[in-house]
Amino acid sequence: MKGFLSDVFRVGVSKIIIITSGFVTSIVVARALGPEKNGIITSLLVYPTIFMTVGSLGVRQSVTFLLGKEKYSERNLKEALFQIWILTSVVSTILCFSLIYFFSRTHKELSLIVLAVAPITFSLFNTYCSGIYLGKNKISEFNAINWIPAAVTTAFSFLFLVIFKSGIDGYLISVFLGQSIMFLILFFRVQFIEFFTLKITKSILKDLTGLGLVYAVSLLVINLNYQLDIIILEHLSSDFEIGIYSKGANVVQYLWQIPMLFSTIVFARSSISKNSFAFSLKVAQLLRISLLVIGGLSLVLLLLSDWVILGMYGSAFIESGPVLRLLLPGVLILTLFKVMNMDLAGRGRPWVSMKAMVPALGVNVILNMVLVPDYGAKGAAFASTVSYSVAGLLFLWFYNREVRIGIKEILRIRKTDFDPFRGMLNRLK
Repeated sequence: MKGFLSDVFRVGVSKIIIITSGFVTSIVVARALGPEKNGIITSLLVYPTIFMTVGSLGVRQSVTFLLGKEKYSERNLKEALFQIWILTSVVSTILCFSLIYFFSRTHKELSLIVLAVAPITFSLFNTYCSGIYLGKNKISEFNAINWIPAAVTTAFSFLFLVIFKSGIDGYLISVFLGQSIMFLILFFRVQFIEFFTLKITKSILKDLTGLGLVYAVSLLVINLNYQLDIIILEHLSSDFEIGIYSKGANVVQYLWQIPMLFSTIVFARSSISKNSFAFSLKVAQLLRISLLVIGGLSLVLLLLSDWVILGMYGSAFIESGPVLRLLLPGVLILTLFKVMNMDLAGRGRPWVSMKAMVPALGVNVILNMVLVPDYGAKGAAFASTVSYSVAGLLFLWFYNREVRIGIKEILRIRKTDFDPFRGMLNRLK
Protein backbone atom coordinates (compact mmCIF):
# COMPACT_ATOMS: atom_id res chain seq x y z
CA MET A 1 0.00 0.00 0.00
CA LYS A 2 2.93 2.33 0.64
CA GLY A 3 4.02 2.09 -2.99
CA PHE A 4 0.45 2.59 -4.11
CA LEU A 5 0.04 5.77 -2.04
CA SER A 6 3.35 7.02 -3.39
CA ASP A 7 1.97 6.60 -6.91
CA VAL A 8 -1.24 8.36 -5.86
CA PHE A 9 0.78 11.28 -4.50
CA ARG A 10 2.77 11.62 -7.72
CA VAL A 11 -0.35 11.43 -9.86
CA GLY A 12 -2.04 13.84 -7.45
CA VAL A 13 0.56 16.53 -8.08
CA SER A 14 0.09 16.04 -11.81
CA LYS A 15 -3.70 16.24 -11.49
CA ILE A 16 -3.46 19.43 -9.44
CA ILE A 17 -1.40 21.02 -12.22
CA ILE A 18 -3.84 19.78 -14.87
CA ILE A 19 -6.90 20.97 -12.94
CA THR A 20 -5.33 24.35 -12.17
CA SER A 21 -4.19 24.81 -15.76
CA GLY A 22 -7.61 23.83 -17.05
CA PHE A 23 -9.41 26.21 -14.72
CA VAL A 24 -7.13 29.12 -15.56
CA THR A 25 -7.37 28.47 -19.30
CA SER A 26 -11.15 28.16 -19.10
CA ILE A 27 -11.44 31.46 -17.21
CA VAL A 28 -9.07 33.30 -19.56
CA VAL A 29 -10.90 32.08 -22.68
CA ALA A 30 -14.34 32.81 -21.23
CA ARG A 31 -13.56 36.33 -20.08
CA ALA A 32 -11.53 37.23 -23.18
CA LEU A 33 -13.96 35.90 -25.80
CA GLY A 34 -17.47 35.67 -24.32
CA PRO A 35 -20.15 32.96 -24.79
CA GLU A 36 -20.54 33.04 -28.58
CA LYS A 37 -16.84 32.77 -29.44
CA ASN A 38 -16.43 30.13 -26.72
CA GLY A 39 -19.19 28.25 -28.50
CA ILE A 40 -17.36 28.52 -31.82
CA ILE A 41 -14.18 27.14 -30.25
CA THR A 42 -16.08 24.26 -28.65
CA SER A 43 -17.81 23.30 -31.91
CA LEU A 44 -14.52 23.51 -33.84
CA LEU A 45 -12.74 21.25 -31.35
CA VAL A 46 -15.46 18.64 -30.84
CA TYR A 47 -14.29 16.37 -33.68
CA PRO A 48 -10.54 16.79 -32.94
CA THR A 49 -11.31 15.95 -29.30
CA ILE A 50 -12.94 12.71 -30.40
CA PHE A 51 -10.23 11.85 -32.92
CA MET A 52 -7.35 12.60 -30.57
CA THR A 53 -8.81 9.90 -28.32
CA VAL A 54 -10.38 7.43 -30.72
CA GLY A 55 -7.96 7.94 -33.62
CA SER A 56 -5.23 6.44 -31.45
CA LEU A 57 -6.98 3.07 -32.04
CA GLY A 58 -6.74 2.38 -28.32
CA VAL A 59 -3.02 1.79 -28.84
CA ARG A 60 -2.04 3.40 -25.52
CA GLN A 61 -4.21 0.93 -23.65
CA SER A 62 -3.02 -2.07 -25.67
CA VAL A 63 0.66 -1.04 -25.29
CA THR A 64 0.14 -0.74 -21.54
CA PHE A 65 -1.44 -4.19 -21.45
CA LEU A 66 1.19 -5.88 -23.67
CA LEU A 67 4.14 -4.31 -21.86
CA GLY A 68 2.63 -5.17 -18.49
CA LYS A 69 2.31 -8.80 -19.58
CA GLU A 70 5.84 -8.68 -21.13
CA LYS A 71 4.60 -10.27 -24.33
CA TYR A 72 6.92 -8.24 -26.60
CA SER A 73 10.12 -6.27 -26.12
CA GLU A 74 9.95 -2.52 -25.74
CA ARG A 75 11.99 -2.04 -28.92
CA ASN A 76 9.67 -4.16 -31.05
CA LEU A 77 6.65 -2.34 -29.70
CA LYS A 78 8.23 1.05 -30.46
CA GLU A 79 8.94 0.01 -34.05
CA ALA A 80 5.31 -0.99 -34.51
CA LEU A 81 4.10 2.17 -32.80
CA PHE A 82 6.08 4.39 -35.16
CA GLN A 83 4.40 2.76 -38.15
CA ILE A 84 0.95 2.98 -36.64
CA TRP A 85 1.49 6.62 -35.66
CA ILE A 86 2.32 7.72 -39.22
CA LEU A 87 -0.76 5.99 -40.61
CA THR A 88 -3.23 7.10 -37.95
CA SER A 89 -1.98 10.70 -38.03
CA VAL A 90 -2.67 11.04 -41.75
CA VAL A 91 -6.03 9.25 -41.66
CA SER A 92 -7.30 10.99 -38.52
CA THR A 93 -6.32 14.47 -39.71
CA ILE A 94 -7.97 14.03 -43.11
CA LEU A 95 -11.17 12.56 -41.65
CA CYS A 96 -11.40 15.20 -38.94
CA PHE A 97 -10.85 18.05 -41.41
CA SER A 98 -13.55 16.62 -43.67
CA LEU A 99 -16.06 16.29 -40.84
CA ILE A 100 -15.59 19.90 -39.77
CA TYR A 101 -15.56 21.31 -43.29
CA PHE A 102 -18.48 19.35 -44.73
CA PHE A 103 -20.68 18.67 -41.69
CA SER A 104 -20.28 21.79 -39.58
CA ARG A 105 -23.34 23.96 -39.94
CA THR A 106 -21.65 27.35 -39.96
CA HIS A 107 -17.88 27.25 -39.46
CA LYS A 108 -16.04 26.85 -42.75
CA GLU A 109 -13.19 29.33 -42.31
CA LEU A 110 -10.23 27.35 -43.62
CA SER A 111 -7.58 28.81 -41.30
CA LEU A 112 -9.60 27.95 -38.18
CA ILE A 113 -10.24 24.39 -39.36
CA VAL A 114 -6.52 23.87 -40.07
CA LEU A 115 -5.63 25.19 -36.61
CA ALA A 116 -8.27 22.95 -35.02
CA VAL A 117 -6.94 19.73 -36.60
CA ALA A 118 -3.22 20.61 -36.43
CA PRO A 119 -2.63 19.17 -32.90
CA ILE A 120 -3.95 15.69 -33.81
CA THR A 121 -0.63 14.32 -35.12
CA PHE A 122 1.30 15.44 -32.06
CA SER A 123 -1.40 14.38 -29.61
CA LEU A 124 -1.45 10.86 -31.05
CA PHE A 125 2.32 10.56 -30.68
CA ASN A 126 2.14 11.77 -27.07
CA THR A 127 -0.64 9.30 -26.36
CA TYR A 128 1.35 6.36 -27.73
CA CYS A 129 4.39 7.33 -25.66
CA SER A 130 2.27 7.57 -22.53
CA GLY A 131 1.21 3.95 -23.06
CA ILE A 132 4.86 2.89 -22.98
CA TYR A 133 5.52 4.72 -19.72
CA LEU A 134 2.31 3.47 -18.13
CA GLY A 135 3.02 -0.12 -19.17
CA LYS A 136 6.46 0.13 -17.50
CA ASN A 137 4.77 1.71 -14.46
CA LYS A 138 6.84 4.89 -14.87
CA ILE A 139 4.20 7.12 -13.35
CA SER A 140 6.29 10.32 -13.20
CA GLU A 141 7.00 10.24 -16.94
CA PHE A 142 3.38 9.37 -17.66
CA ASN A 143 2.27 12.33 -15.54
CA ALA A 144 4.54 14.74 -17.42
CA ILE A 145 2.92 13.82 -20.75
CA ASN A 146 -0.41 14.86 -19.24
CA TRP A 147 0.47 18.04 -17.37
CA ILE A 148 3.07 19.69 -19.61
CA PRO A 149 0.68 20.28 -22.56
CA ALA A 150 -1.97 21.63 -20.17
CA ALA A 151 0.49 24.05 -18.54
CA VAL A 152 1.93 25.21 -21.89
CA THR A 153 -1.56 25.77 -23.30
CA THR A 154 -2.47 27.89 -20.28
CA ALA A 155 0.65 30.05 -20.57
CA PHE A 156 0.18 30.72 -24.29
CA SER A 157 -3.58 31.28 -23.90
CA PHE A 158 -2.85 34.09 -21.46
CA LEU A 159 -0.20 35.50 -23.79
CA PHE A 160 -2.30 35.42 -26.96
CA LEU A 161 -5.74 36.27 -25.52
CA VAL A 162 -4.97 38.73 -22.73
CA ILE A 163 -1.83 40.46 -23.98
CA PHE A 164 -2.03 40.17 -27.79
CA LYS A 165 -5.86 39.97 -28.05
CA SER A 166 -5.58 37.30 -30.75
CA GLY A 167 -9.11 35.91 -30.39
CA ILE A 168 -10.11 32.41 -31.49
CA ASP A 169 -6.95 31.95 -33.55
CA GLY A 170 -4.81 32.68 -30.49
CA TYR A 171 -6.45 30.00 -28.40
CA LEU A 172 -6.23 27.36 -31.15
CA ILE A 173 -2.53 28.17 -31.60
CA SER A 174 -2.08 27.73 -27.84
CA VAL A 175 -3.58 24.23 -27.97
CA PHE A 176 -1.32 23.38 -30.91
CA LEU A 177 1.78 24.60 -29.05
CA GLY A 178 0.86 22.60 -25.95
CA GLN A 179 0.84 19.32 -27.89
CA SER A 180 3.69 20.08 -30.30
CA ILE A 181 6.15 21.11 -27.56
CA MET A 182 5.42 17.88 -25.69
CA PHE A 183 5.95 16.01 -28.96
CA LEU A 184 9.40 17.54 -29.45
CA ILE A 185 10.43 16.66 -25.89
CA LEU A 186 9.32 13.04 -26.30
CA PHE A 187 10.62 12.59 -29.84
CA PHE A 188 14.19 13.35 -28.83
CA ARG A 189 14.03 11.82 -25.35
CA VAL A 190 12.64 8.50 -26.53
CA GLN A 191 14.78 8.73 -29.72
CA PHE A 192 11.92 7.40 -31.78
CA ILE A 193 13.71 8.04 -35.06
CA GLU A 194 15.94 5.04 -34.23
CA PHE A 195 12.90 2.81 -34.34
CA PHE A 196 11.78 3.72 -37.84
CA THR A 197 11.71 0.62 -40.01
CA LEU A 198 9.83 -0.54 -43.07
CA LYS A 199 9.89 -4.08 -41.75
CA ILE A 200 6.41 -5.06 -40.62
CA THR A 201 5.97 -7.53 -37.79
CA LYS A 202 2.45 -8.76 -38.37
CA SER A 203 2.03 -10.46 -34.99
CA ILE A 204 2.80 -7.26 -33.05
CA LEU A 205 0.65 -5.07 -35.29
CA LYS A 206 -2.16 -7.59 -35.01
CA ASP A 207 -2.00 -7.64 -31.23
CA LEU A 208 -1.68 -3.86 -30.94
CA THR A 209 -4.49 -3.02 -33.34
CA GLY A 210 -6.61 -6.08 -32.60
CA LEU A 211 -6.90 -5.32 -28.91
CA GLY A 212 -6.54 -1.63 -29.70
CA LEU A 213 -9.53 -1.63 -32.06
CA VAL A 214 -11.70 -2.99 -29.25
CA TYR A 215 -10.43 -0.19 -27.03
CA ALA A 216 -10.97 2.31 -29.85
CA VAL A 217 -14.58 1.32 -30.44
CA SER A 218 -15.17 1.46 -26.71
CA LEU A 219 -13.54 4.91 -26.50
CA LEU A 220 -15.59 6.11 -29.48
CA VAL A 221 -18.87 5.19 -27.78
CA ILE A 222 -17.71 6.71 -24.48
CA ASN A 223 -16.55 9.94 -26.10
CA LEU A 224 -19.69 10.27 -28.19
CA ASN A 225 -21.64 10.23 -24.93
CA TYR A 226 -19.51 13.16 -23.74
CA GLN A 227 -19.41 15.11 -27.02
CA LEU A 228 -22.77 14.35 -28.65
CA ASP A 229 -24.43 17.28 -26.90
CA ILE A 230 -22.05 19.71 -28.61
CA ILE A 231 -22.60 18.16 -32.04
CA ILE A 232 -26.39 18.35 -31.73
CA LEU A 233 -26.29 21.84 -30.22
CA GLU A 234 -24.14 22.95 -33.18
CA HIS A 235 -26.81 21.77 -35.62
CA LEU A 236 -30.02 22.54 -33.72
CA SER A 237 -29.13 25.54 -31.56
CA SER A 238 -26.65 28.46 -31.52
CA ASP A 239 -23.02 29.26 -30.73
CA PHE A 240 -24.23 31.16 -27.67
CA GLU A 241 -25.98 28.04 -26.29
CA ILE A 242 -22.87 25.94 -26.99
CA GLY A 243 -20.74 28.44 -25.08
CA ILE A 244 -23.15 28.40 -22.14
CA TYR A 245 -23.28 24.61 -22.08
CA SER A 246 -19.52 24.16 -22.40
CA LYS A 247 -18.71 26.29 -19.36
CA GLY A 248 -21.30 24.62 -17.13
CA ALA A 249 -20.03 21.21 -18.23
CA ASN A 250 -16.42 22.32 -17.82
CA VAL A 251 -16.87 22.99 -14.10
CA VAL A 252 -18.58 19.72 -13.17
CA GLN A 253 -16.35 17.52 -15.31
CA TYR A 254 -13.38 18.54 -13.19
CA LEU A 255 -15.00 16.48 -10.44
CA TRP A 256 -13.97 13.43 -12.45
CA GLN A 257 -10.35 14.31 -11.83
CA ILE A 258 -10.90 12.96 -8.31
CA PRO A 259 -11.52 9.33 -9.38
CA MET A 260 -9.05 9.79 -12.22
CA LEU A 261 -6.46 10.47 -9.53
CA PHE A 262 -6.97 6.83 -8.59
CA SER A 263 -7.91 5.30 -11.94
CA THR A 264 -4.52 6.02 -13.53
CA ILE A 265 -2.95 3.88 -10.84
CA VAL A 266 -5.76 1.31 -11.12
CA PHE A 267 -4.99 0.88 -14.82
CA ALA A 268 -1.23 0.50 -14.38
CA ARG A 269 -1.46 -1.90 -11.46
CA SER A 270 -4.37 -3.87 -12.91
CA SER A 271 -2.42 -4.71 -16.07
CA ILE A 272 0.29 -6.46 -13.99
CA SER A 273 -1.82 -7.60 -11.05
CA LYS A 274 -1.34 -11.24 -9.98
CA ASN A 275 -4.51 -11.37 -7.86
CA SER A 276 -7.29 -9.77 -9.85
CA PHE A 277 -10.02 -10.42 -7.26
CA ALA A 278 -8.04 -8.73 -4.46
CA PHE A 279 -7.28 -5.85 -6.77
CA SER A 280 -10.97 -5.43 -7.63
CA LEU A 281 -11.72 -5.18 -3.91
CA LYS A 282 -9.19 -2.34 -3.75
CA VAL A 283 -10.88 -0.68 -6.73
CA ALA A 284 -14.21 -0.91 -4.93
CA GLN A 285 -12.62 0.74 -1.90
CA LEU A 286 -11.33 3.60 -4.06
CA LEU A 287 -14.74 3.91 -5.67
CA ARG A 288 -16.48 4.36 -2.32
CA ILE A 289 -14.04 7.08 -1.29
CA SER A 290 -14.45 8.83 -4.66
CA LEU A 291 -18.24 8.77 -4.37
CA LEU A 292 -18.10 10.31 -0.90
CA VAL A 293 -15.76 13.11 -1.97
CA ILE A 294 -17.55 13.86 -5.25
CA GLY A 295 -20.93 13.70 -3.52
CA GLY A 296 -19.83 16.27 -0.94
CA LEU A 297 -18.35 18.58 -3.56
CA SER A 298 -21.46 18.18 -5.74
CA LEU A 299 -23.64 19.37 -2.86
CA VAL A 300 -21.41 22.42 -2.42
CA LEU A 301 -21.57 23.19 -6.16
CA LEU A 302 -25.34 22.74 -6.13
CA LEU A 303 -25.71 25.39 -3.44
CA LEU A 304 -23.09 27.79 -4.83
CA SER A 305 -23.40 27.19 -8.58
CA ASP A 306 -24.38 30.74 -9.59
CA TRP A 307 -21.62 32.28 -7.48
CA VAL A 308 -19.08 29.83 -8.89
CA ILE A 309 -20.06 30.69 -12.47
CA LEU A 310 -20.05 34.43 -11.80
CA GLY A 311 -16.70 34.27 -10.03
CA MET A 312 -15.02 32.26 -12.75
CA TYR A 313 -16.58 33.42 -16.01
CA GLY A 314 -18.50 36.60 -15.28
CA SER A 315 -22.12 37.67 -15.73
CA ALA A 316 -22.13 36.84 -19.47
CA PHE A 317 -22.20 33.15 -18.49
CA ILE A 318 -24.81 33.32 -15.71
CA GLU A 319 -27.03 30.90 -17.67
CA SER A 320 -24.34 28.24 -17.22
CA GLY A 321 -25.48 27.94 -13.58
CA PRO A 322 -28.60 25.86 -14.37
CA VAL A 323 -26.53 23.73 -16.77
CA LEU A 324 -24.08 22.99 -13.95
CA ARG A 325 -26.87 22.03 -11.55
CA LEU A 326 -28.56 19.75 -14.09
CA LEU A 327 -25.32 17.90 -14.82
CA LEU A 328 -24.30 17.22 -11.21
CA PRO A 329 -26.43 14.07 -10.57
CA GLY A 330 -25.23 12.43 -13.77
CA VAL A 331 -21.59 13.27 -13.11
CA LEU A 332 -21.84 11.72 -9.64
CA ILE A 333 -23.45 8.49 -10.92
CA LEU A 334 -21.07 8.16 -13.85
CA THR A 335 -18.22 8.07 -11.32
CA LEU A 336 -19.19 4.40 -10.96
CA PHE A 337 -18.11 3.89 -14.57
CA LYS A 338 -15.07 6.16 -14.40
CA VAL A 339 -13.41 4.16 -11.63
CA MET A 340 -14.49 0.60 -12.34
CA ASN A 341 -13.95 0.67 -16.10
CA MET A 342 -10.24 1.26 -15.67
CA ASP A 343 -9.96 -2.01 -13.77
CA LEU A 344 -11.52 -4.06 -16.57
CA ALA A 345 -9.79 -2.10 -19.36
CA GLY A 346 -6.46 -2.71 -17.64
CA ARG A 347 -7.13 -6.45 -17.84
CA GLY A 348 -7.82 -6.26 -21.57
CA ARG A 349 -11.62 -6.34 -21.32
CA PRO A 350 -12.73 -2.95 -22.65
CA TRP A 351 -15.77 -4.39 -24.41
CA VAL A 352 -17.67 -4.56 -21.12
CA SER A 353 -17.99 -0.77 -21.17
CA MET A 354 -19.96 -0.91 -24.43
CA LYS A 355 -22.68 -2.96 -22.76
CA ALA A 356 -23.45 0.09 -20.66
CA MET A 357 -22.42 2.91 -22.99
CA VAL A 358 -24.30 1.85 -26.14
CA PRO A 359 -27.77 1.98 -24.48
CA ALA A 360 -26.75 5.23 -22.76
CA LEU A 361 -25.71 6.71 -26.11
CA GLY A 362 -29.09 5.81 -27.57
CA VAL A 363 -30.83 7.59 -24.69
CA ASN A 364 -28.54 10.58 -25.18
CA VAL A 365 -29.33 10.89 -28.90
CA ILE A 366 -33.10 10.67 -28.43
CA LEU A 367 -33.27 13.13 -25.53
CA ASN A 368 -30.95 15.65 -27.20
CA MET A 369 -32.96 15.59 -30.43
CA VAL A 370 -36.17 16.17 -28.48
CA LEU A 371 -34.95 18.73 -25.93
CA VAL A 372 -32.25 20.83 -27.60
CA PRO A 373 -34.47 22.67 -30.13
CA ASP A 374 -36.67 24.07 -27.33
CA TYR A 375 -34.38 24.17 -24.32
CA GLY A 376 -30.88 24.62 -25.79
CA ALA A 377 -28.05 24.15 -23.28
CA LYS A 378 -30.41 23.15 -20.44
CA GLY A 379 -31.97 20.43 -22.60
CA ALA A 380 -28.52 19.08 -23.48
CA ALA A 381 -27.54 19.07 -19.80
CA PHE A 382 -30.65 17.13 -18.81
CA ALA A 383 -30.06 14.62 -21.63
CA SER A 384 -26.48 14.13 -20.45
CA THR A 385 -27.49 13.53 -16.84
CA VAL A 386 -30.01 10.85 -17.85
CA SER A 387 -27.47 9.23 -20.19
CA TYR A 388 -24.68 9.31 -17.59
CA SER A 389 -26.99 7.79 -15.00
CA VAL A 390 -28.00 4.95 -17.32
CA ALA A 391 -24.34 4.26 -18.14
CA GLY A 392 -23.16 4.34 -14.53
CA LEU A 393 -25.89 2.08 -13.15
CA LEU A 394 -25.70 -0.43 -16.01
CA PHE A 395 -21.93 -0.65 -15.69
CA LEU A 396 -22.21 -1.28 -11.94
CA TRP A 397 -24.37 -4.29 -12.76
CA PHE A 398 -21.99 -5.62 -15.43
CA TYR A 399 -18.91 -5.02 -13.28
CA ASN A 400 -20.51 -6.94 -10.43
CA ARG A 401 -21.04 -9.91 -12.76
CA GLU A 402 -17.52 -9.73 -14.22
CA VAL A 403 -15.58 -9.62 -10.94
CA ARG A 404 -18.03 -11.65 -8.85
CA ILE A 405 -18.39 -9.03 -6.14
CA GLY A 406 -21.91 -8.15 -5.01
CA ILE A 407 -23.27 -4.65 -5.58
CA LYS A 408 -23.82 -4.16 -1.84
CA GLU A 409 -20.26 -5.30 -1.23
CA ILE A 410 -18.98 -2.77 -3.79
CA LEU A 411 -20.94 0.19 -2.39
CA ARG A 412 -21.07 -0.49 1.38
CA ILE A 413 -18.82 2.02 3.15
CA ARG A 414 -16.51 0.66 5.84
CA LYS A 415 -14.34 2.32 8.45
CA THR A 416 -11.40 0.39 7.04
CA ASP A 417 -11.80 2.24 3.72
CA PHE A 418 -9.93 5.15 5.26
CA ASP A 419 -7.16 3.16 6.98
CA PRO A 420 -4.55 3.89 4.27
CA PHE A 421 -5.15 7.61 4.66
CA ARG A 422 -4.99 7.41 8.46
CA GLY A 423 -1.72 5.56 8.16
CA MET A 424 -0.35 8.15 5.76
CA LEU A 425 -1.34 10.97 8.13
CA ASN A 426 0.26 9.15 11.08
CA ARG A 427 3.51 8.85 9.16
CA LEU A 428 3.44 12.58 8.47
CA LYS A 429 3.18 13.45 12.16
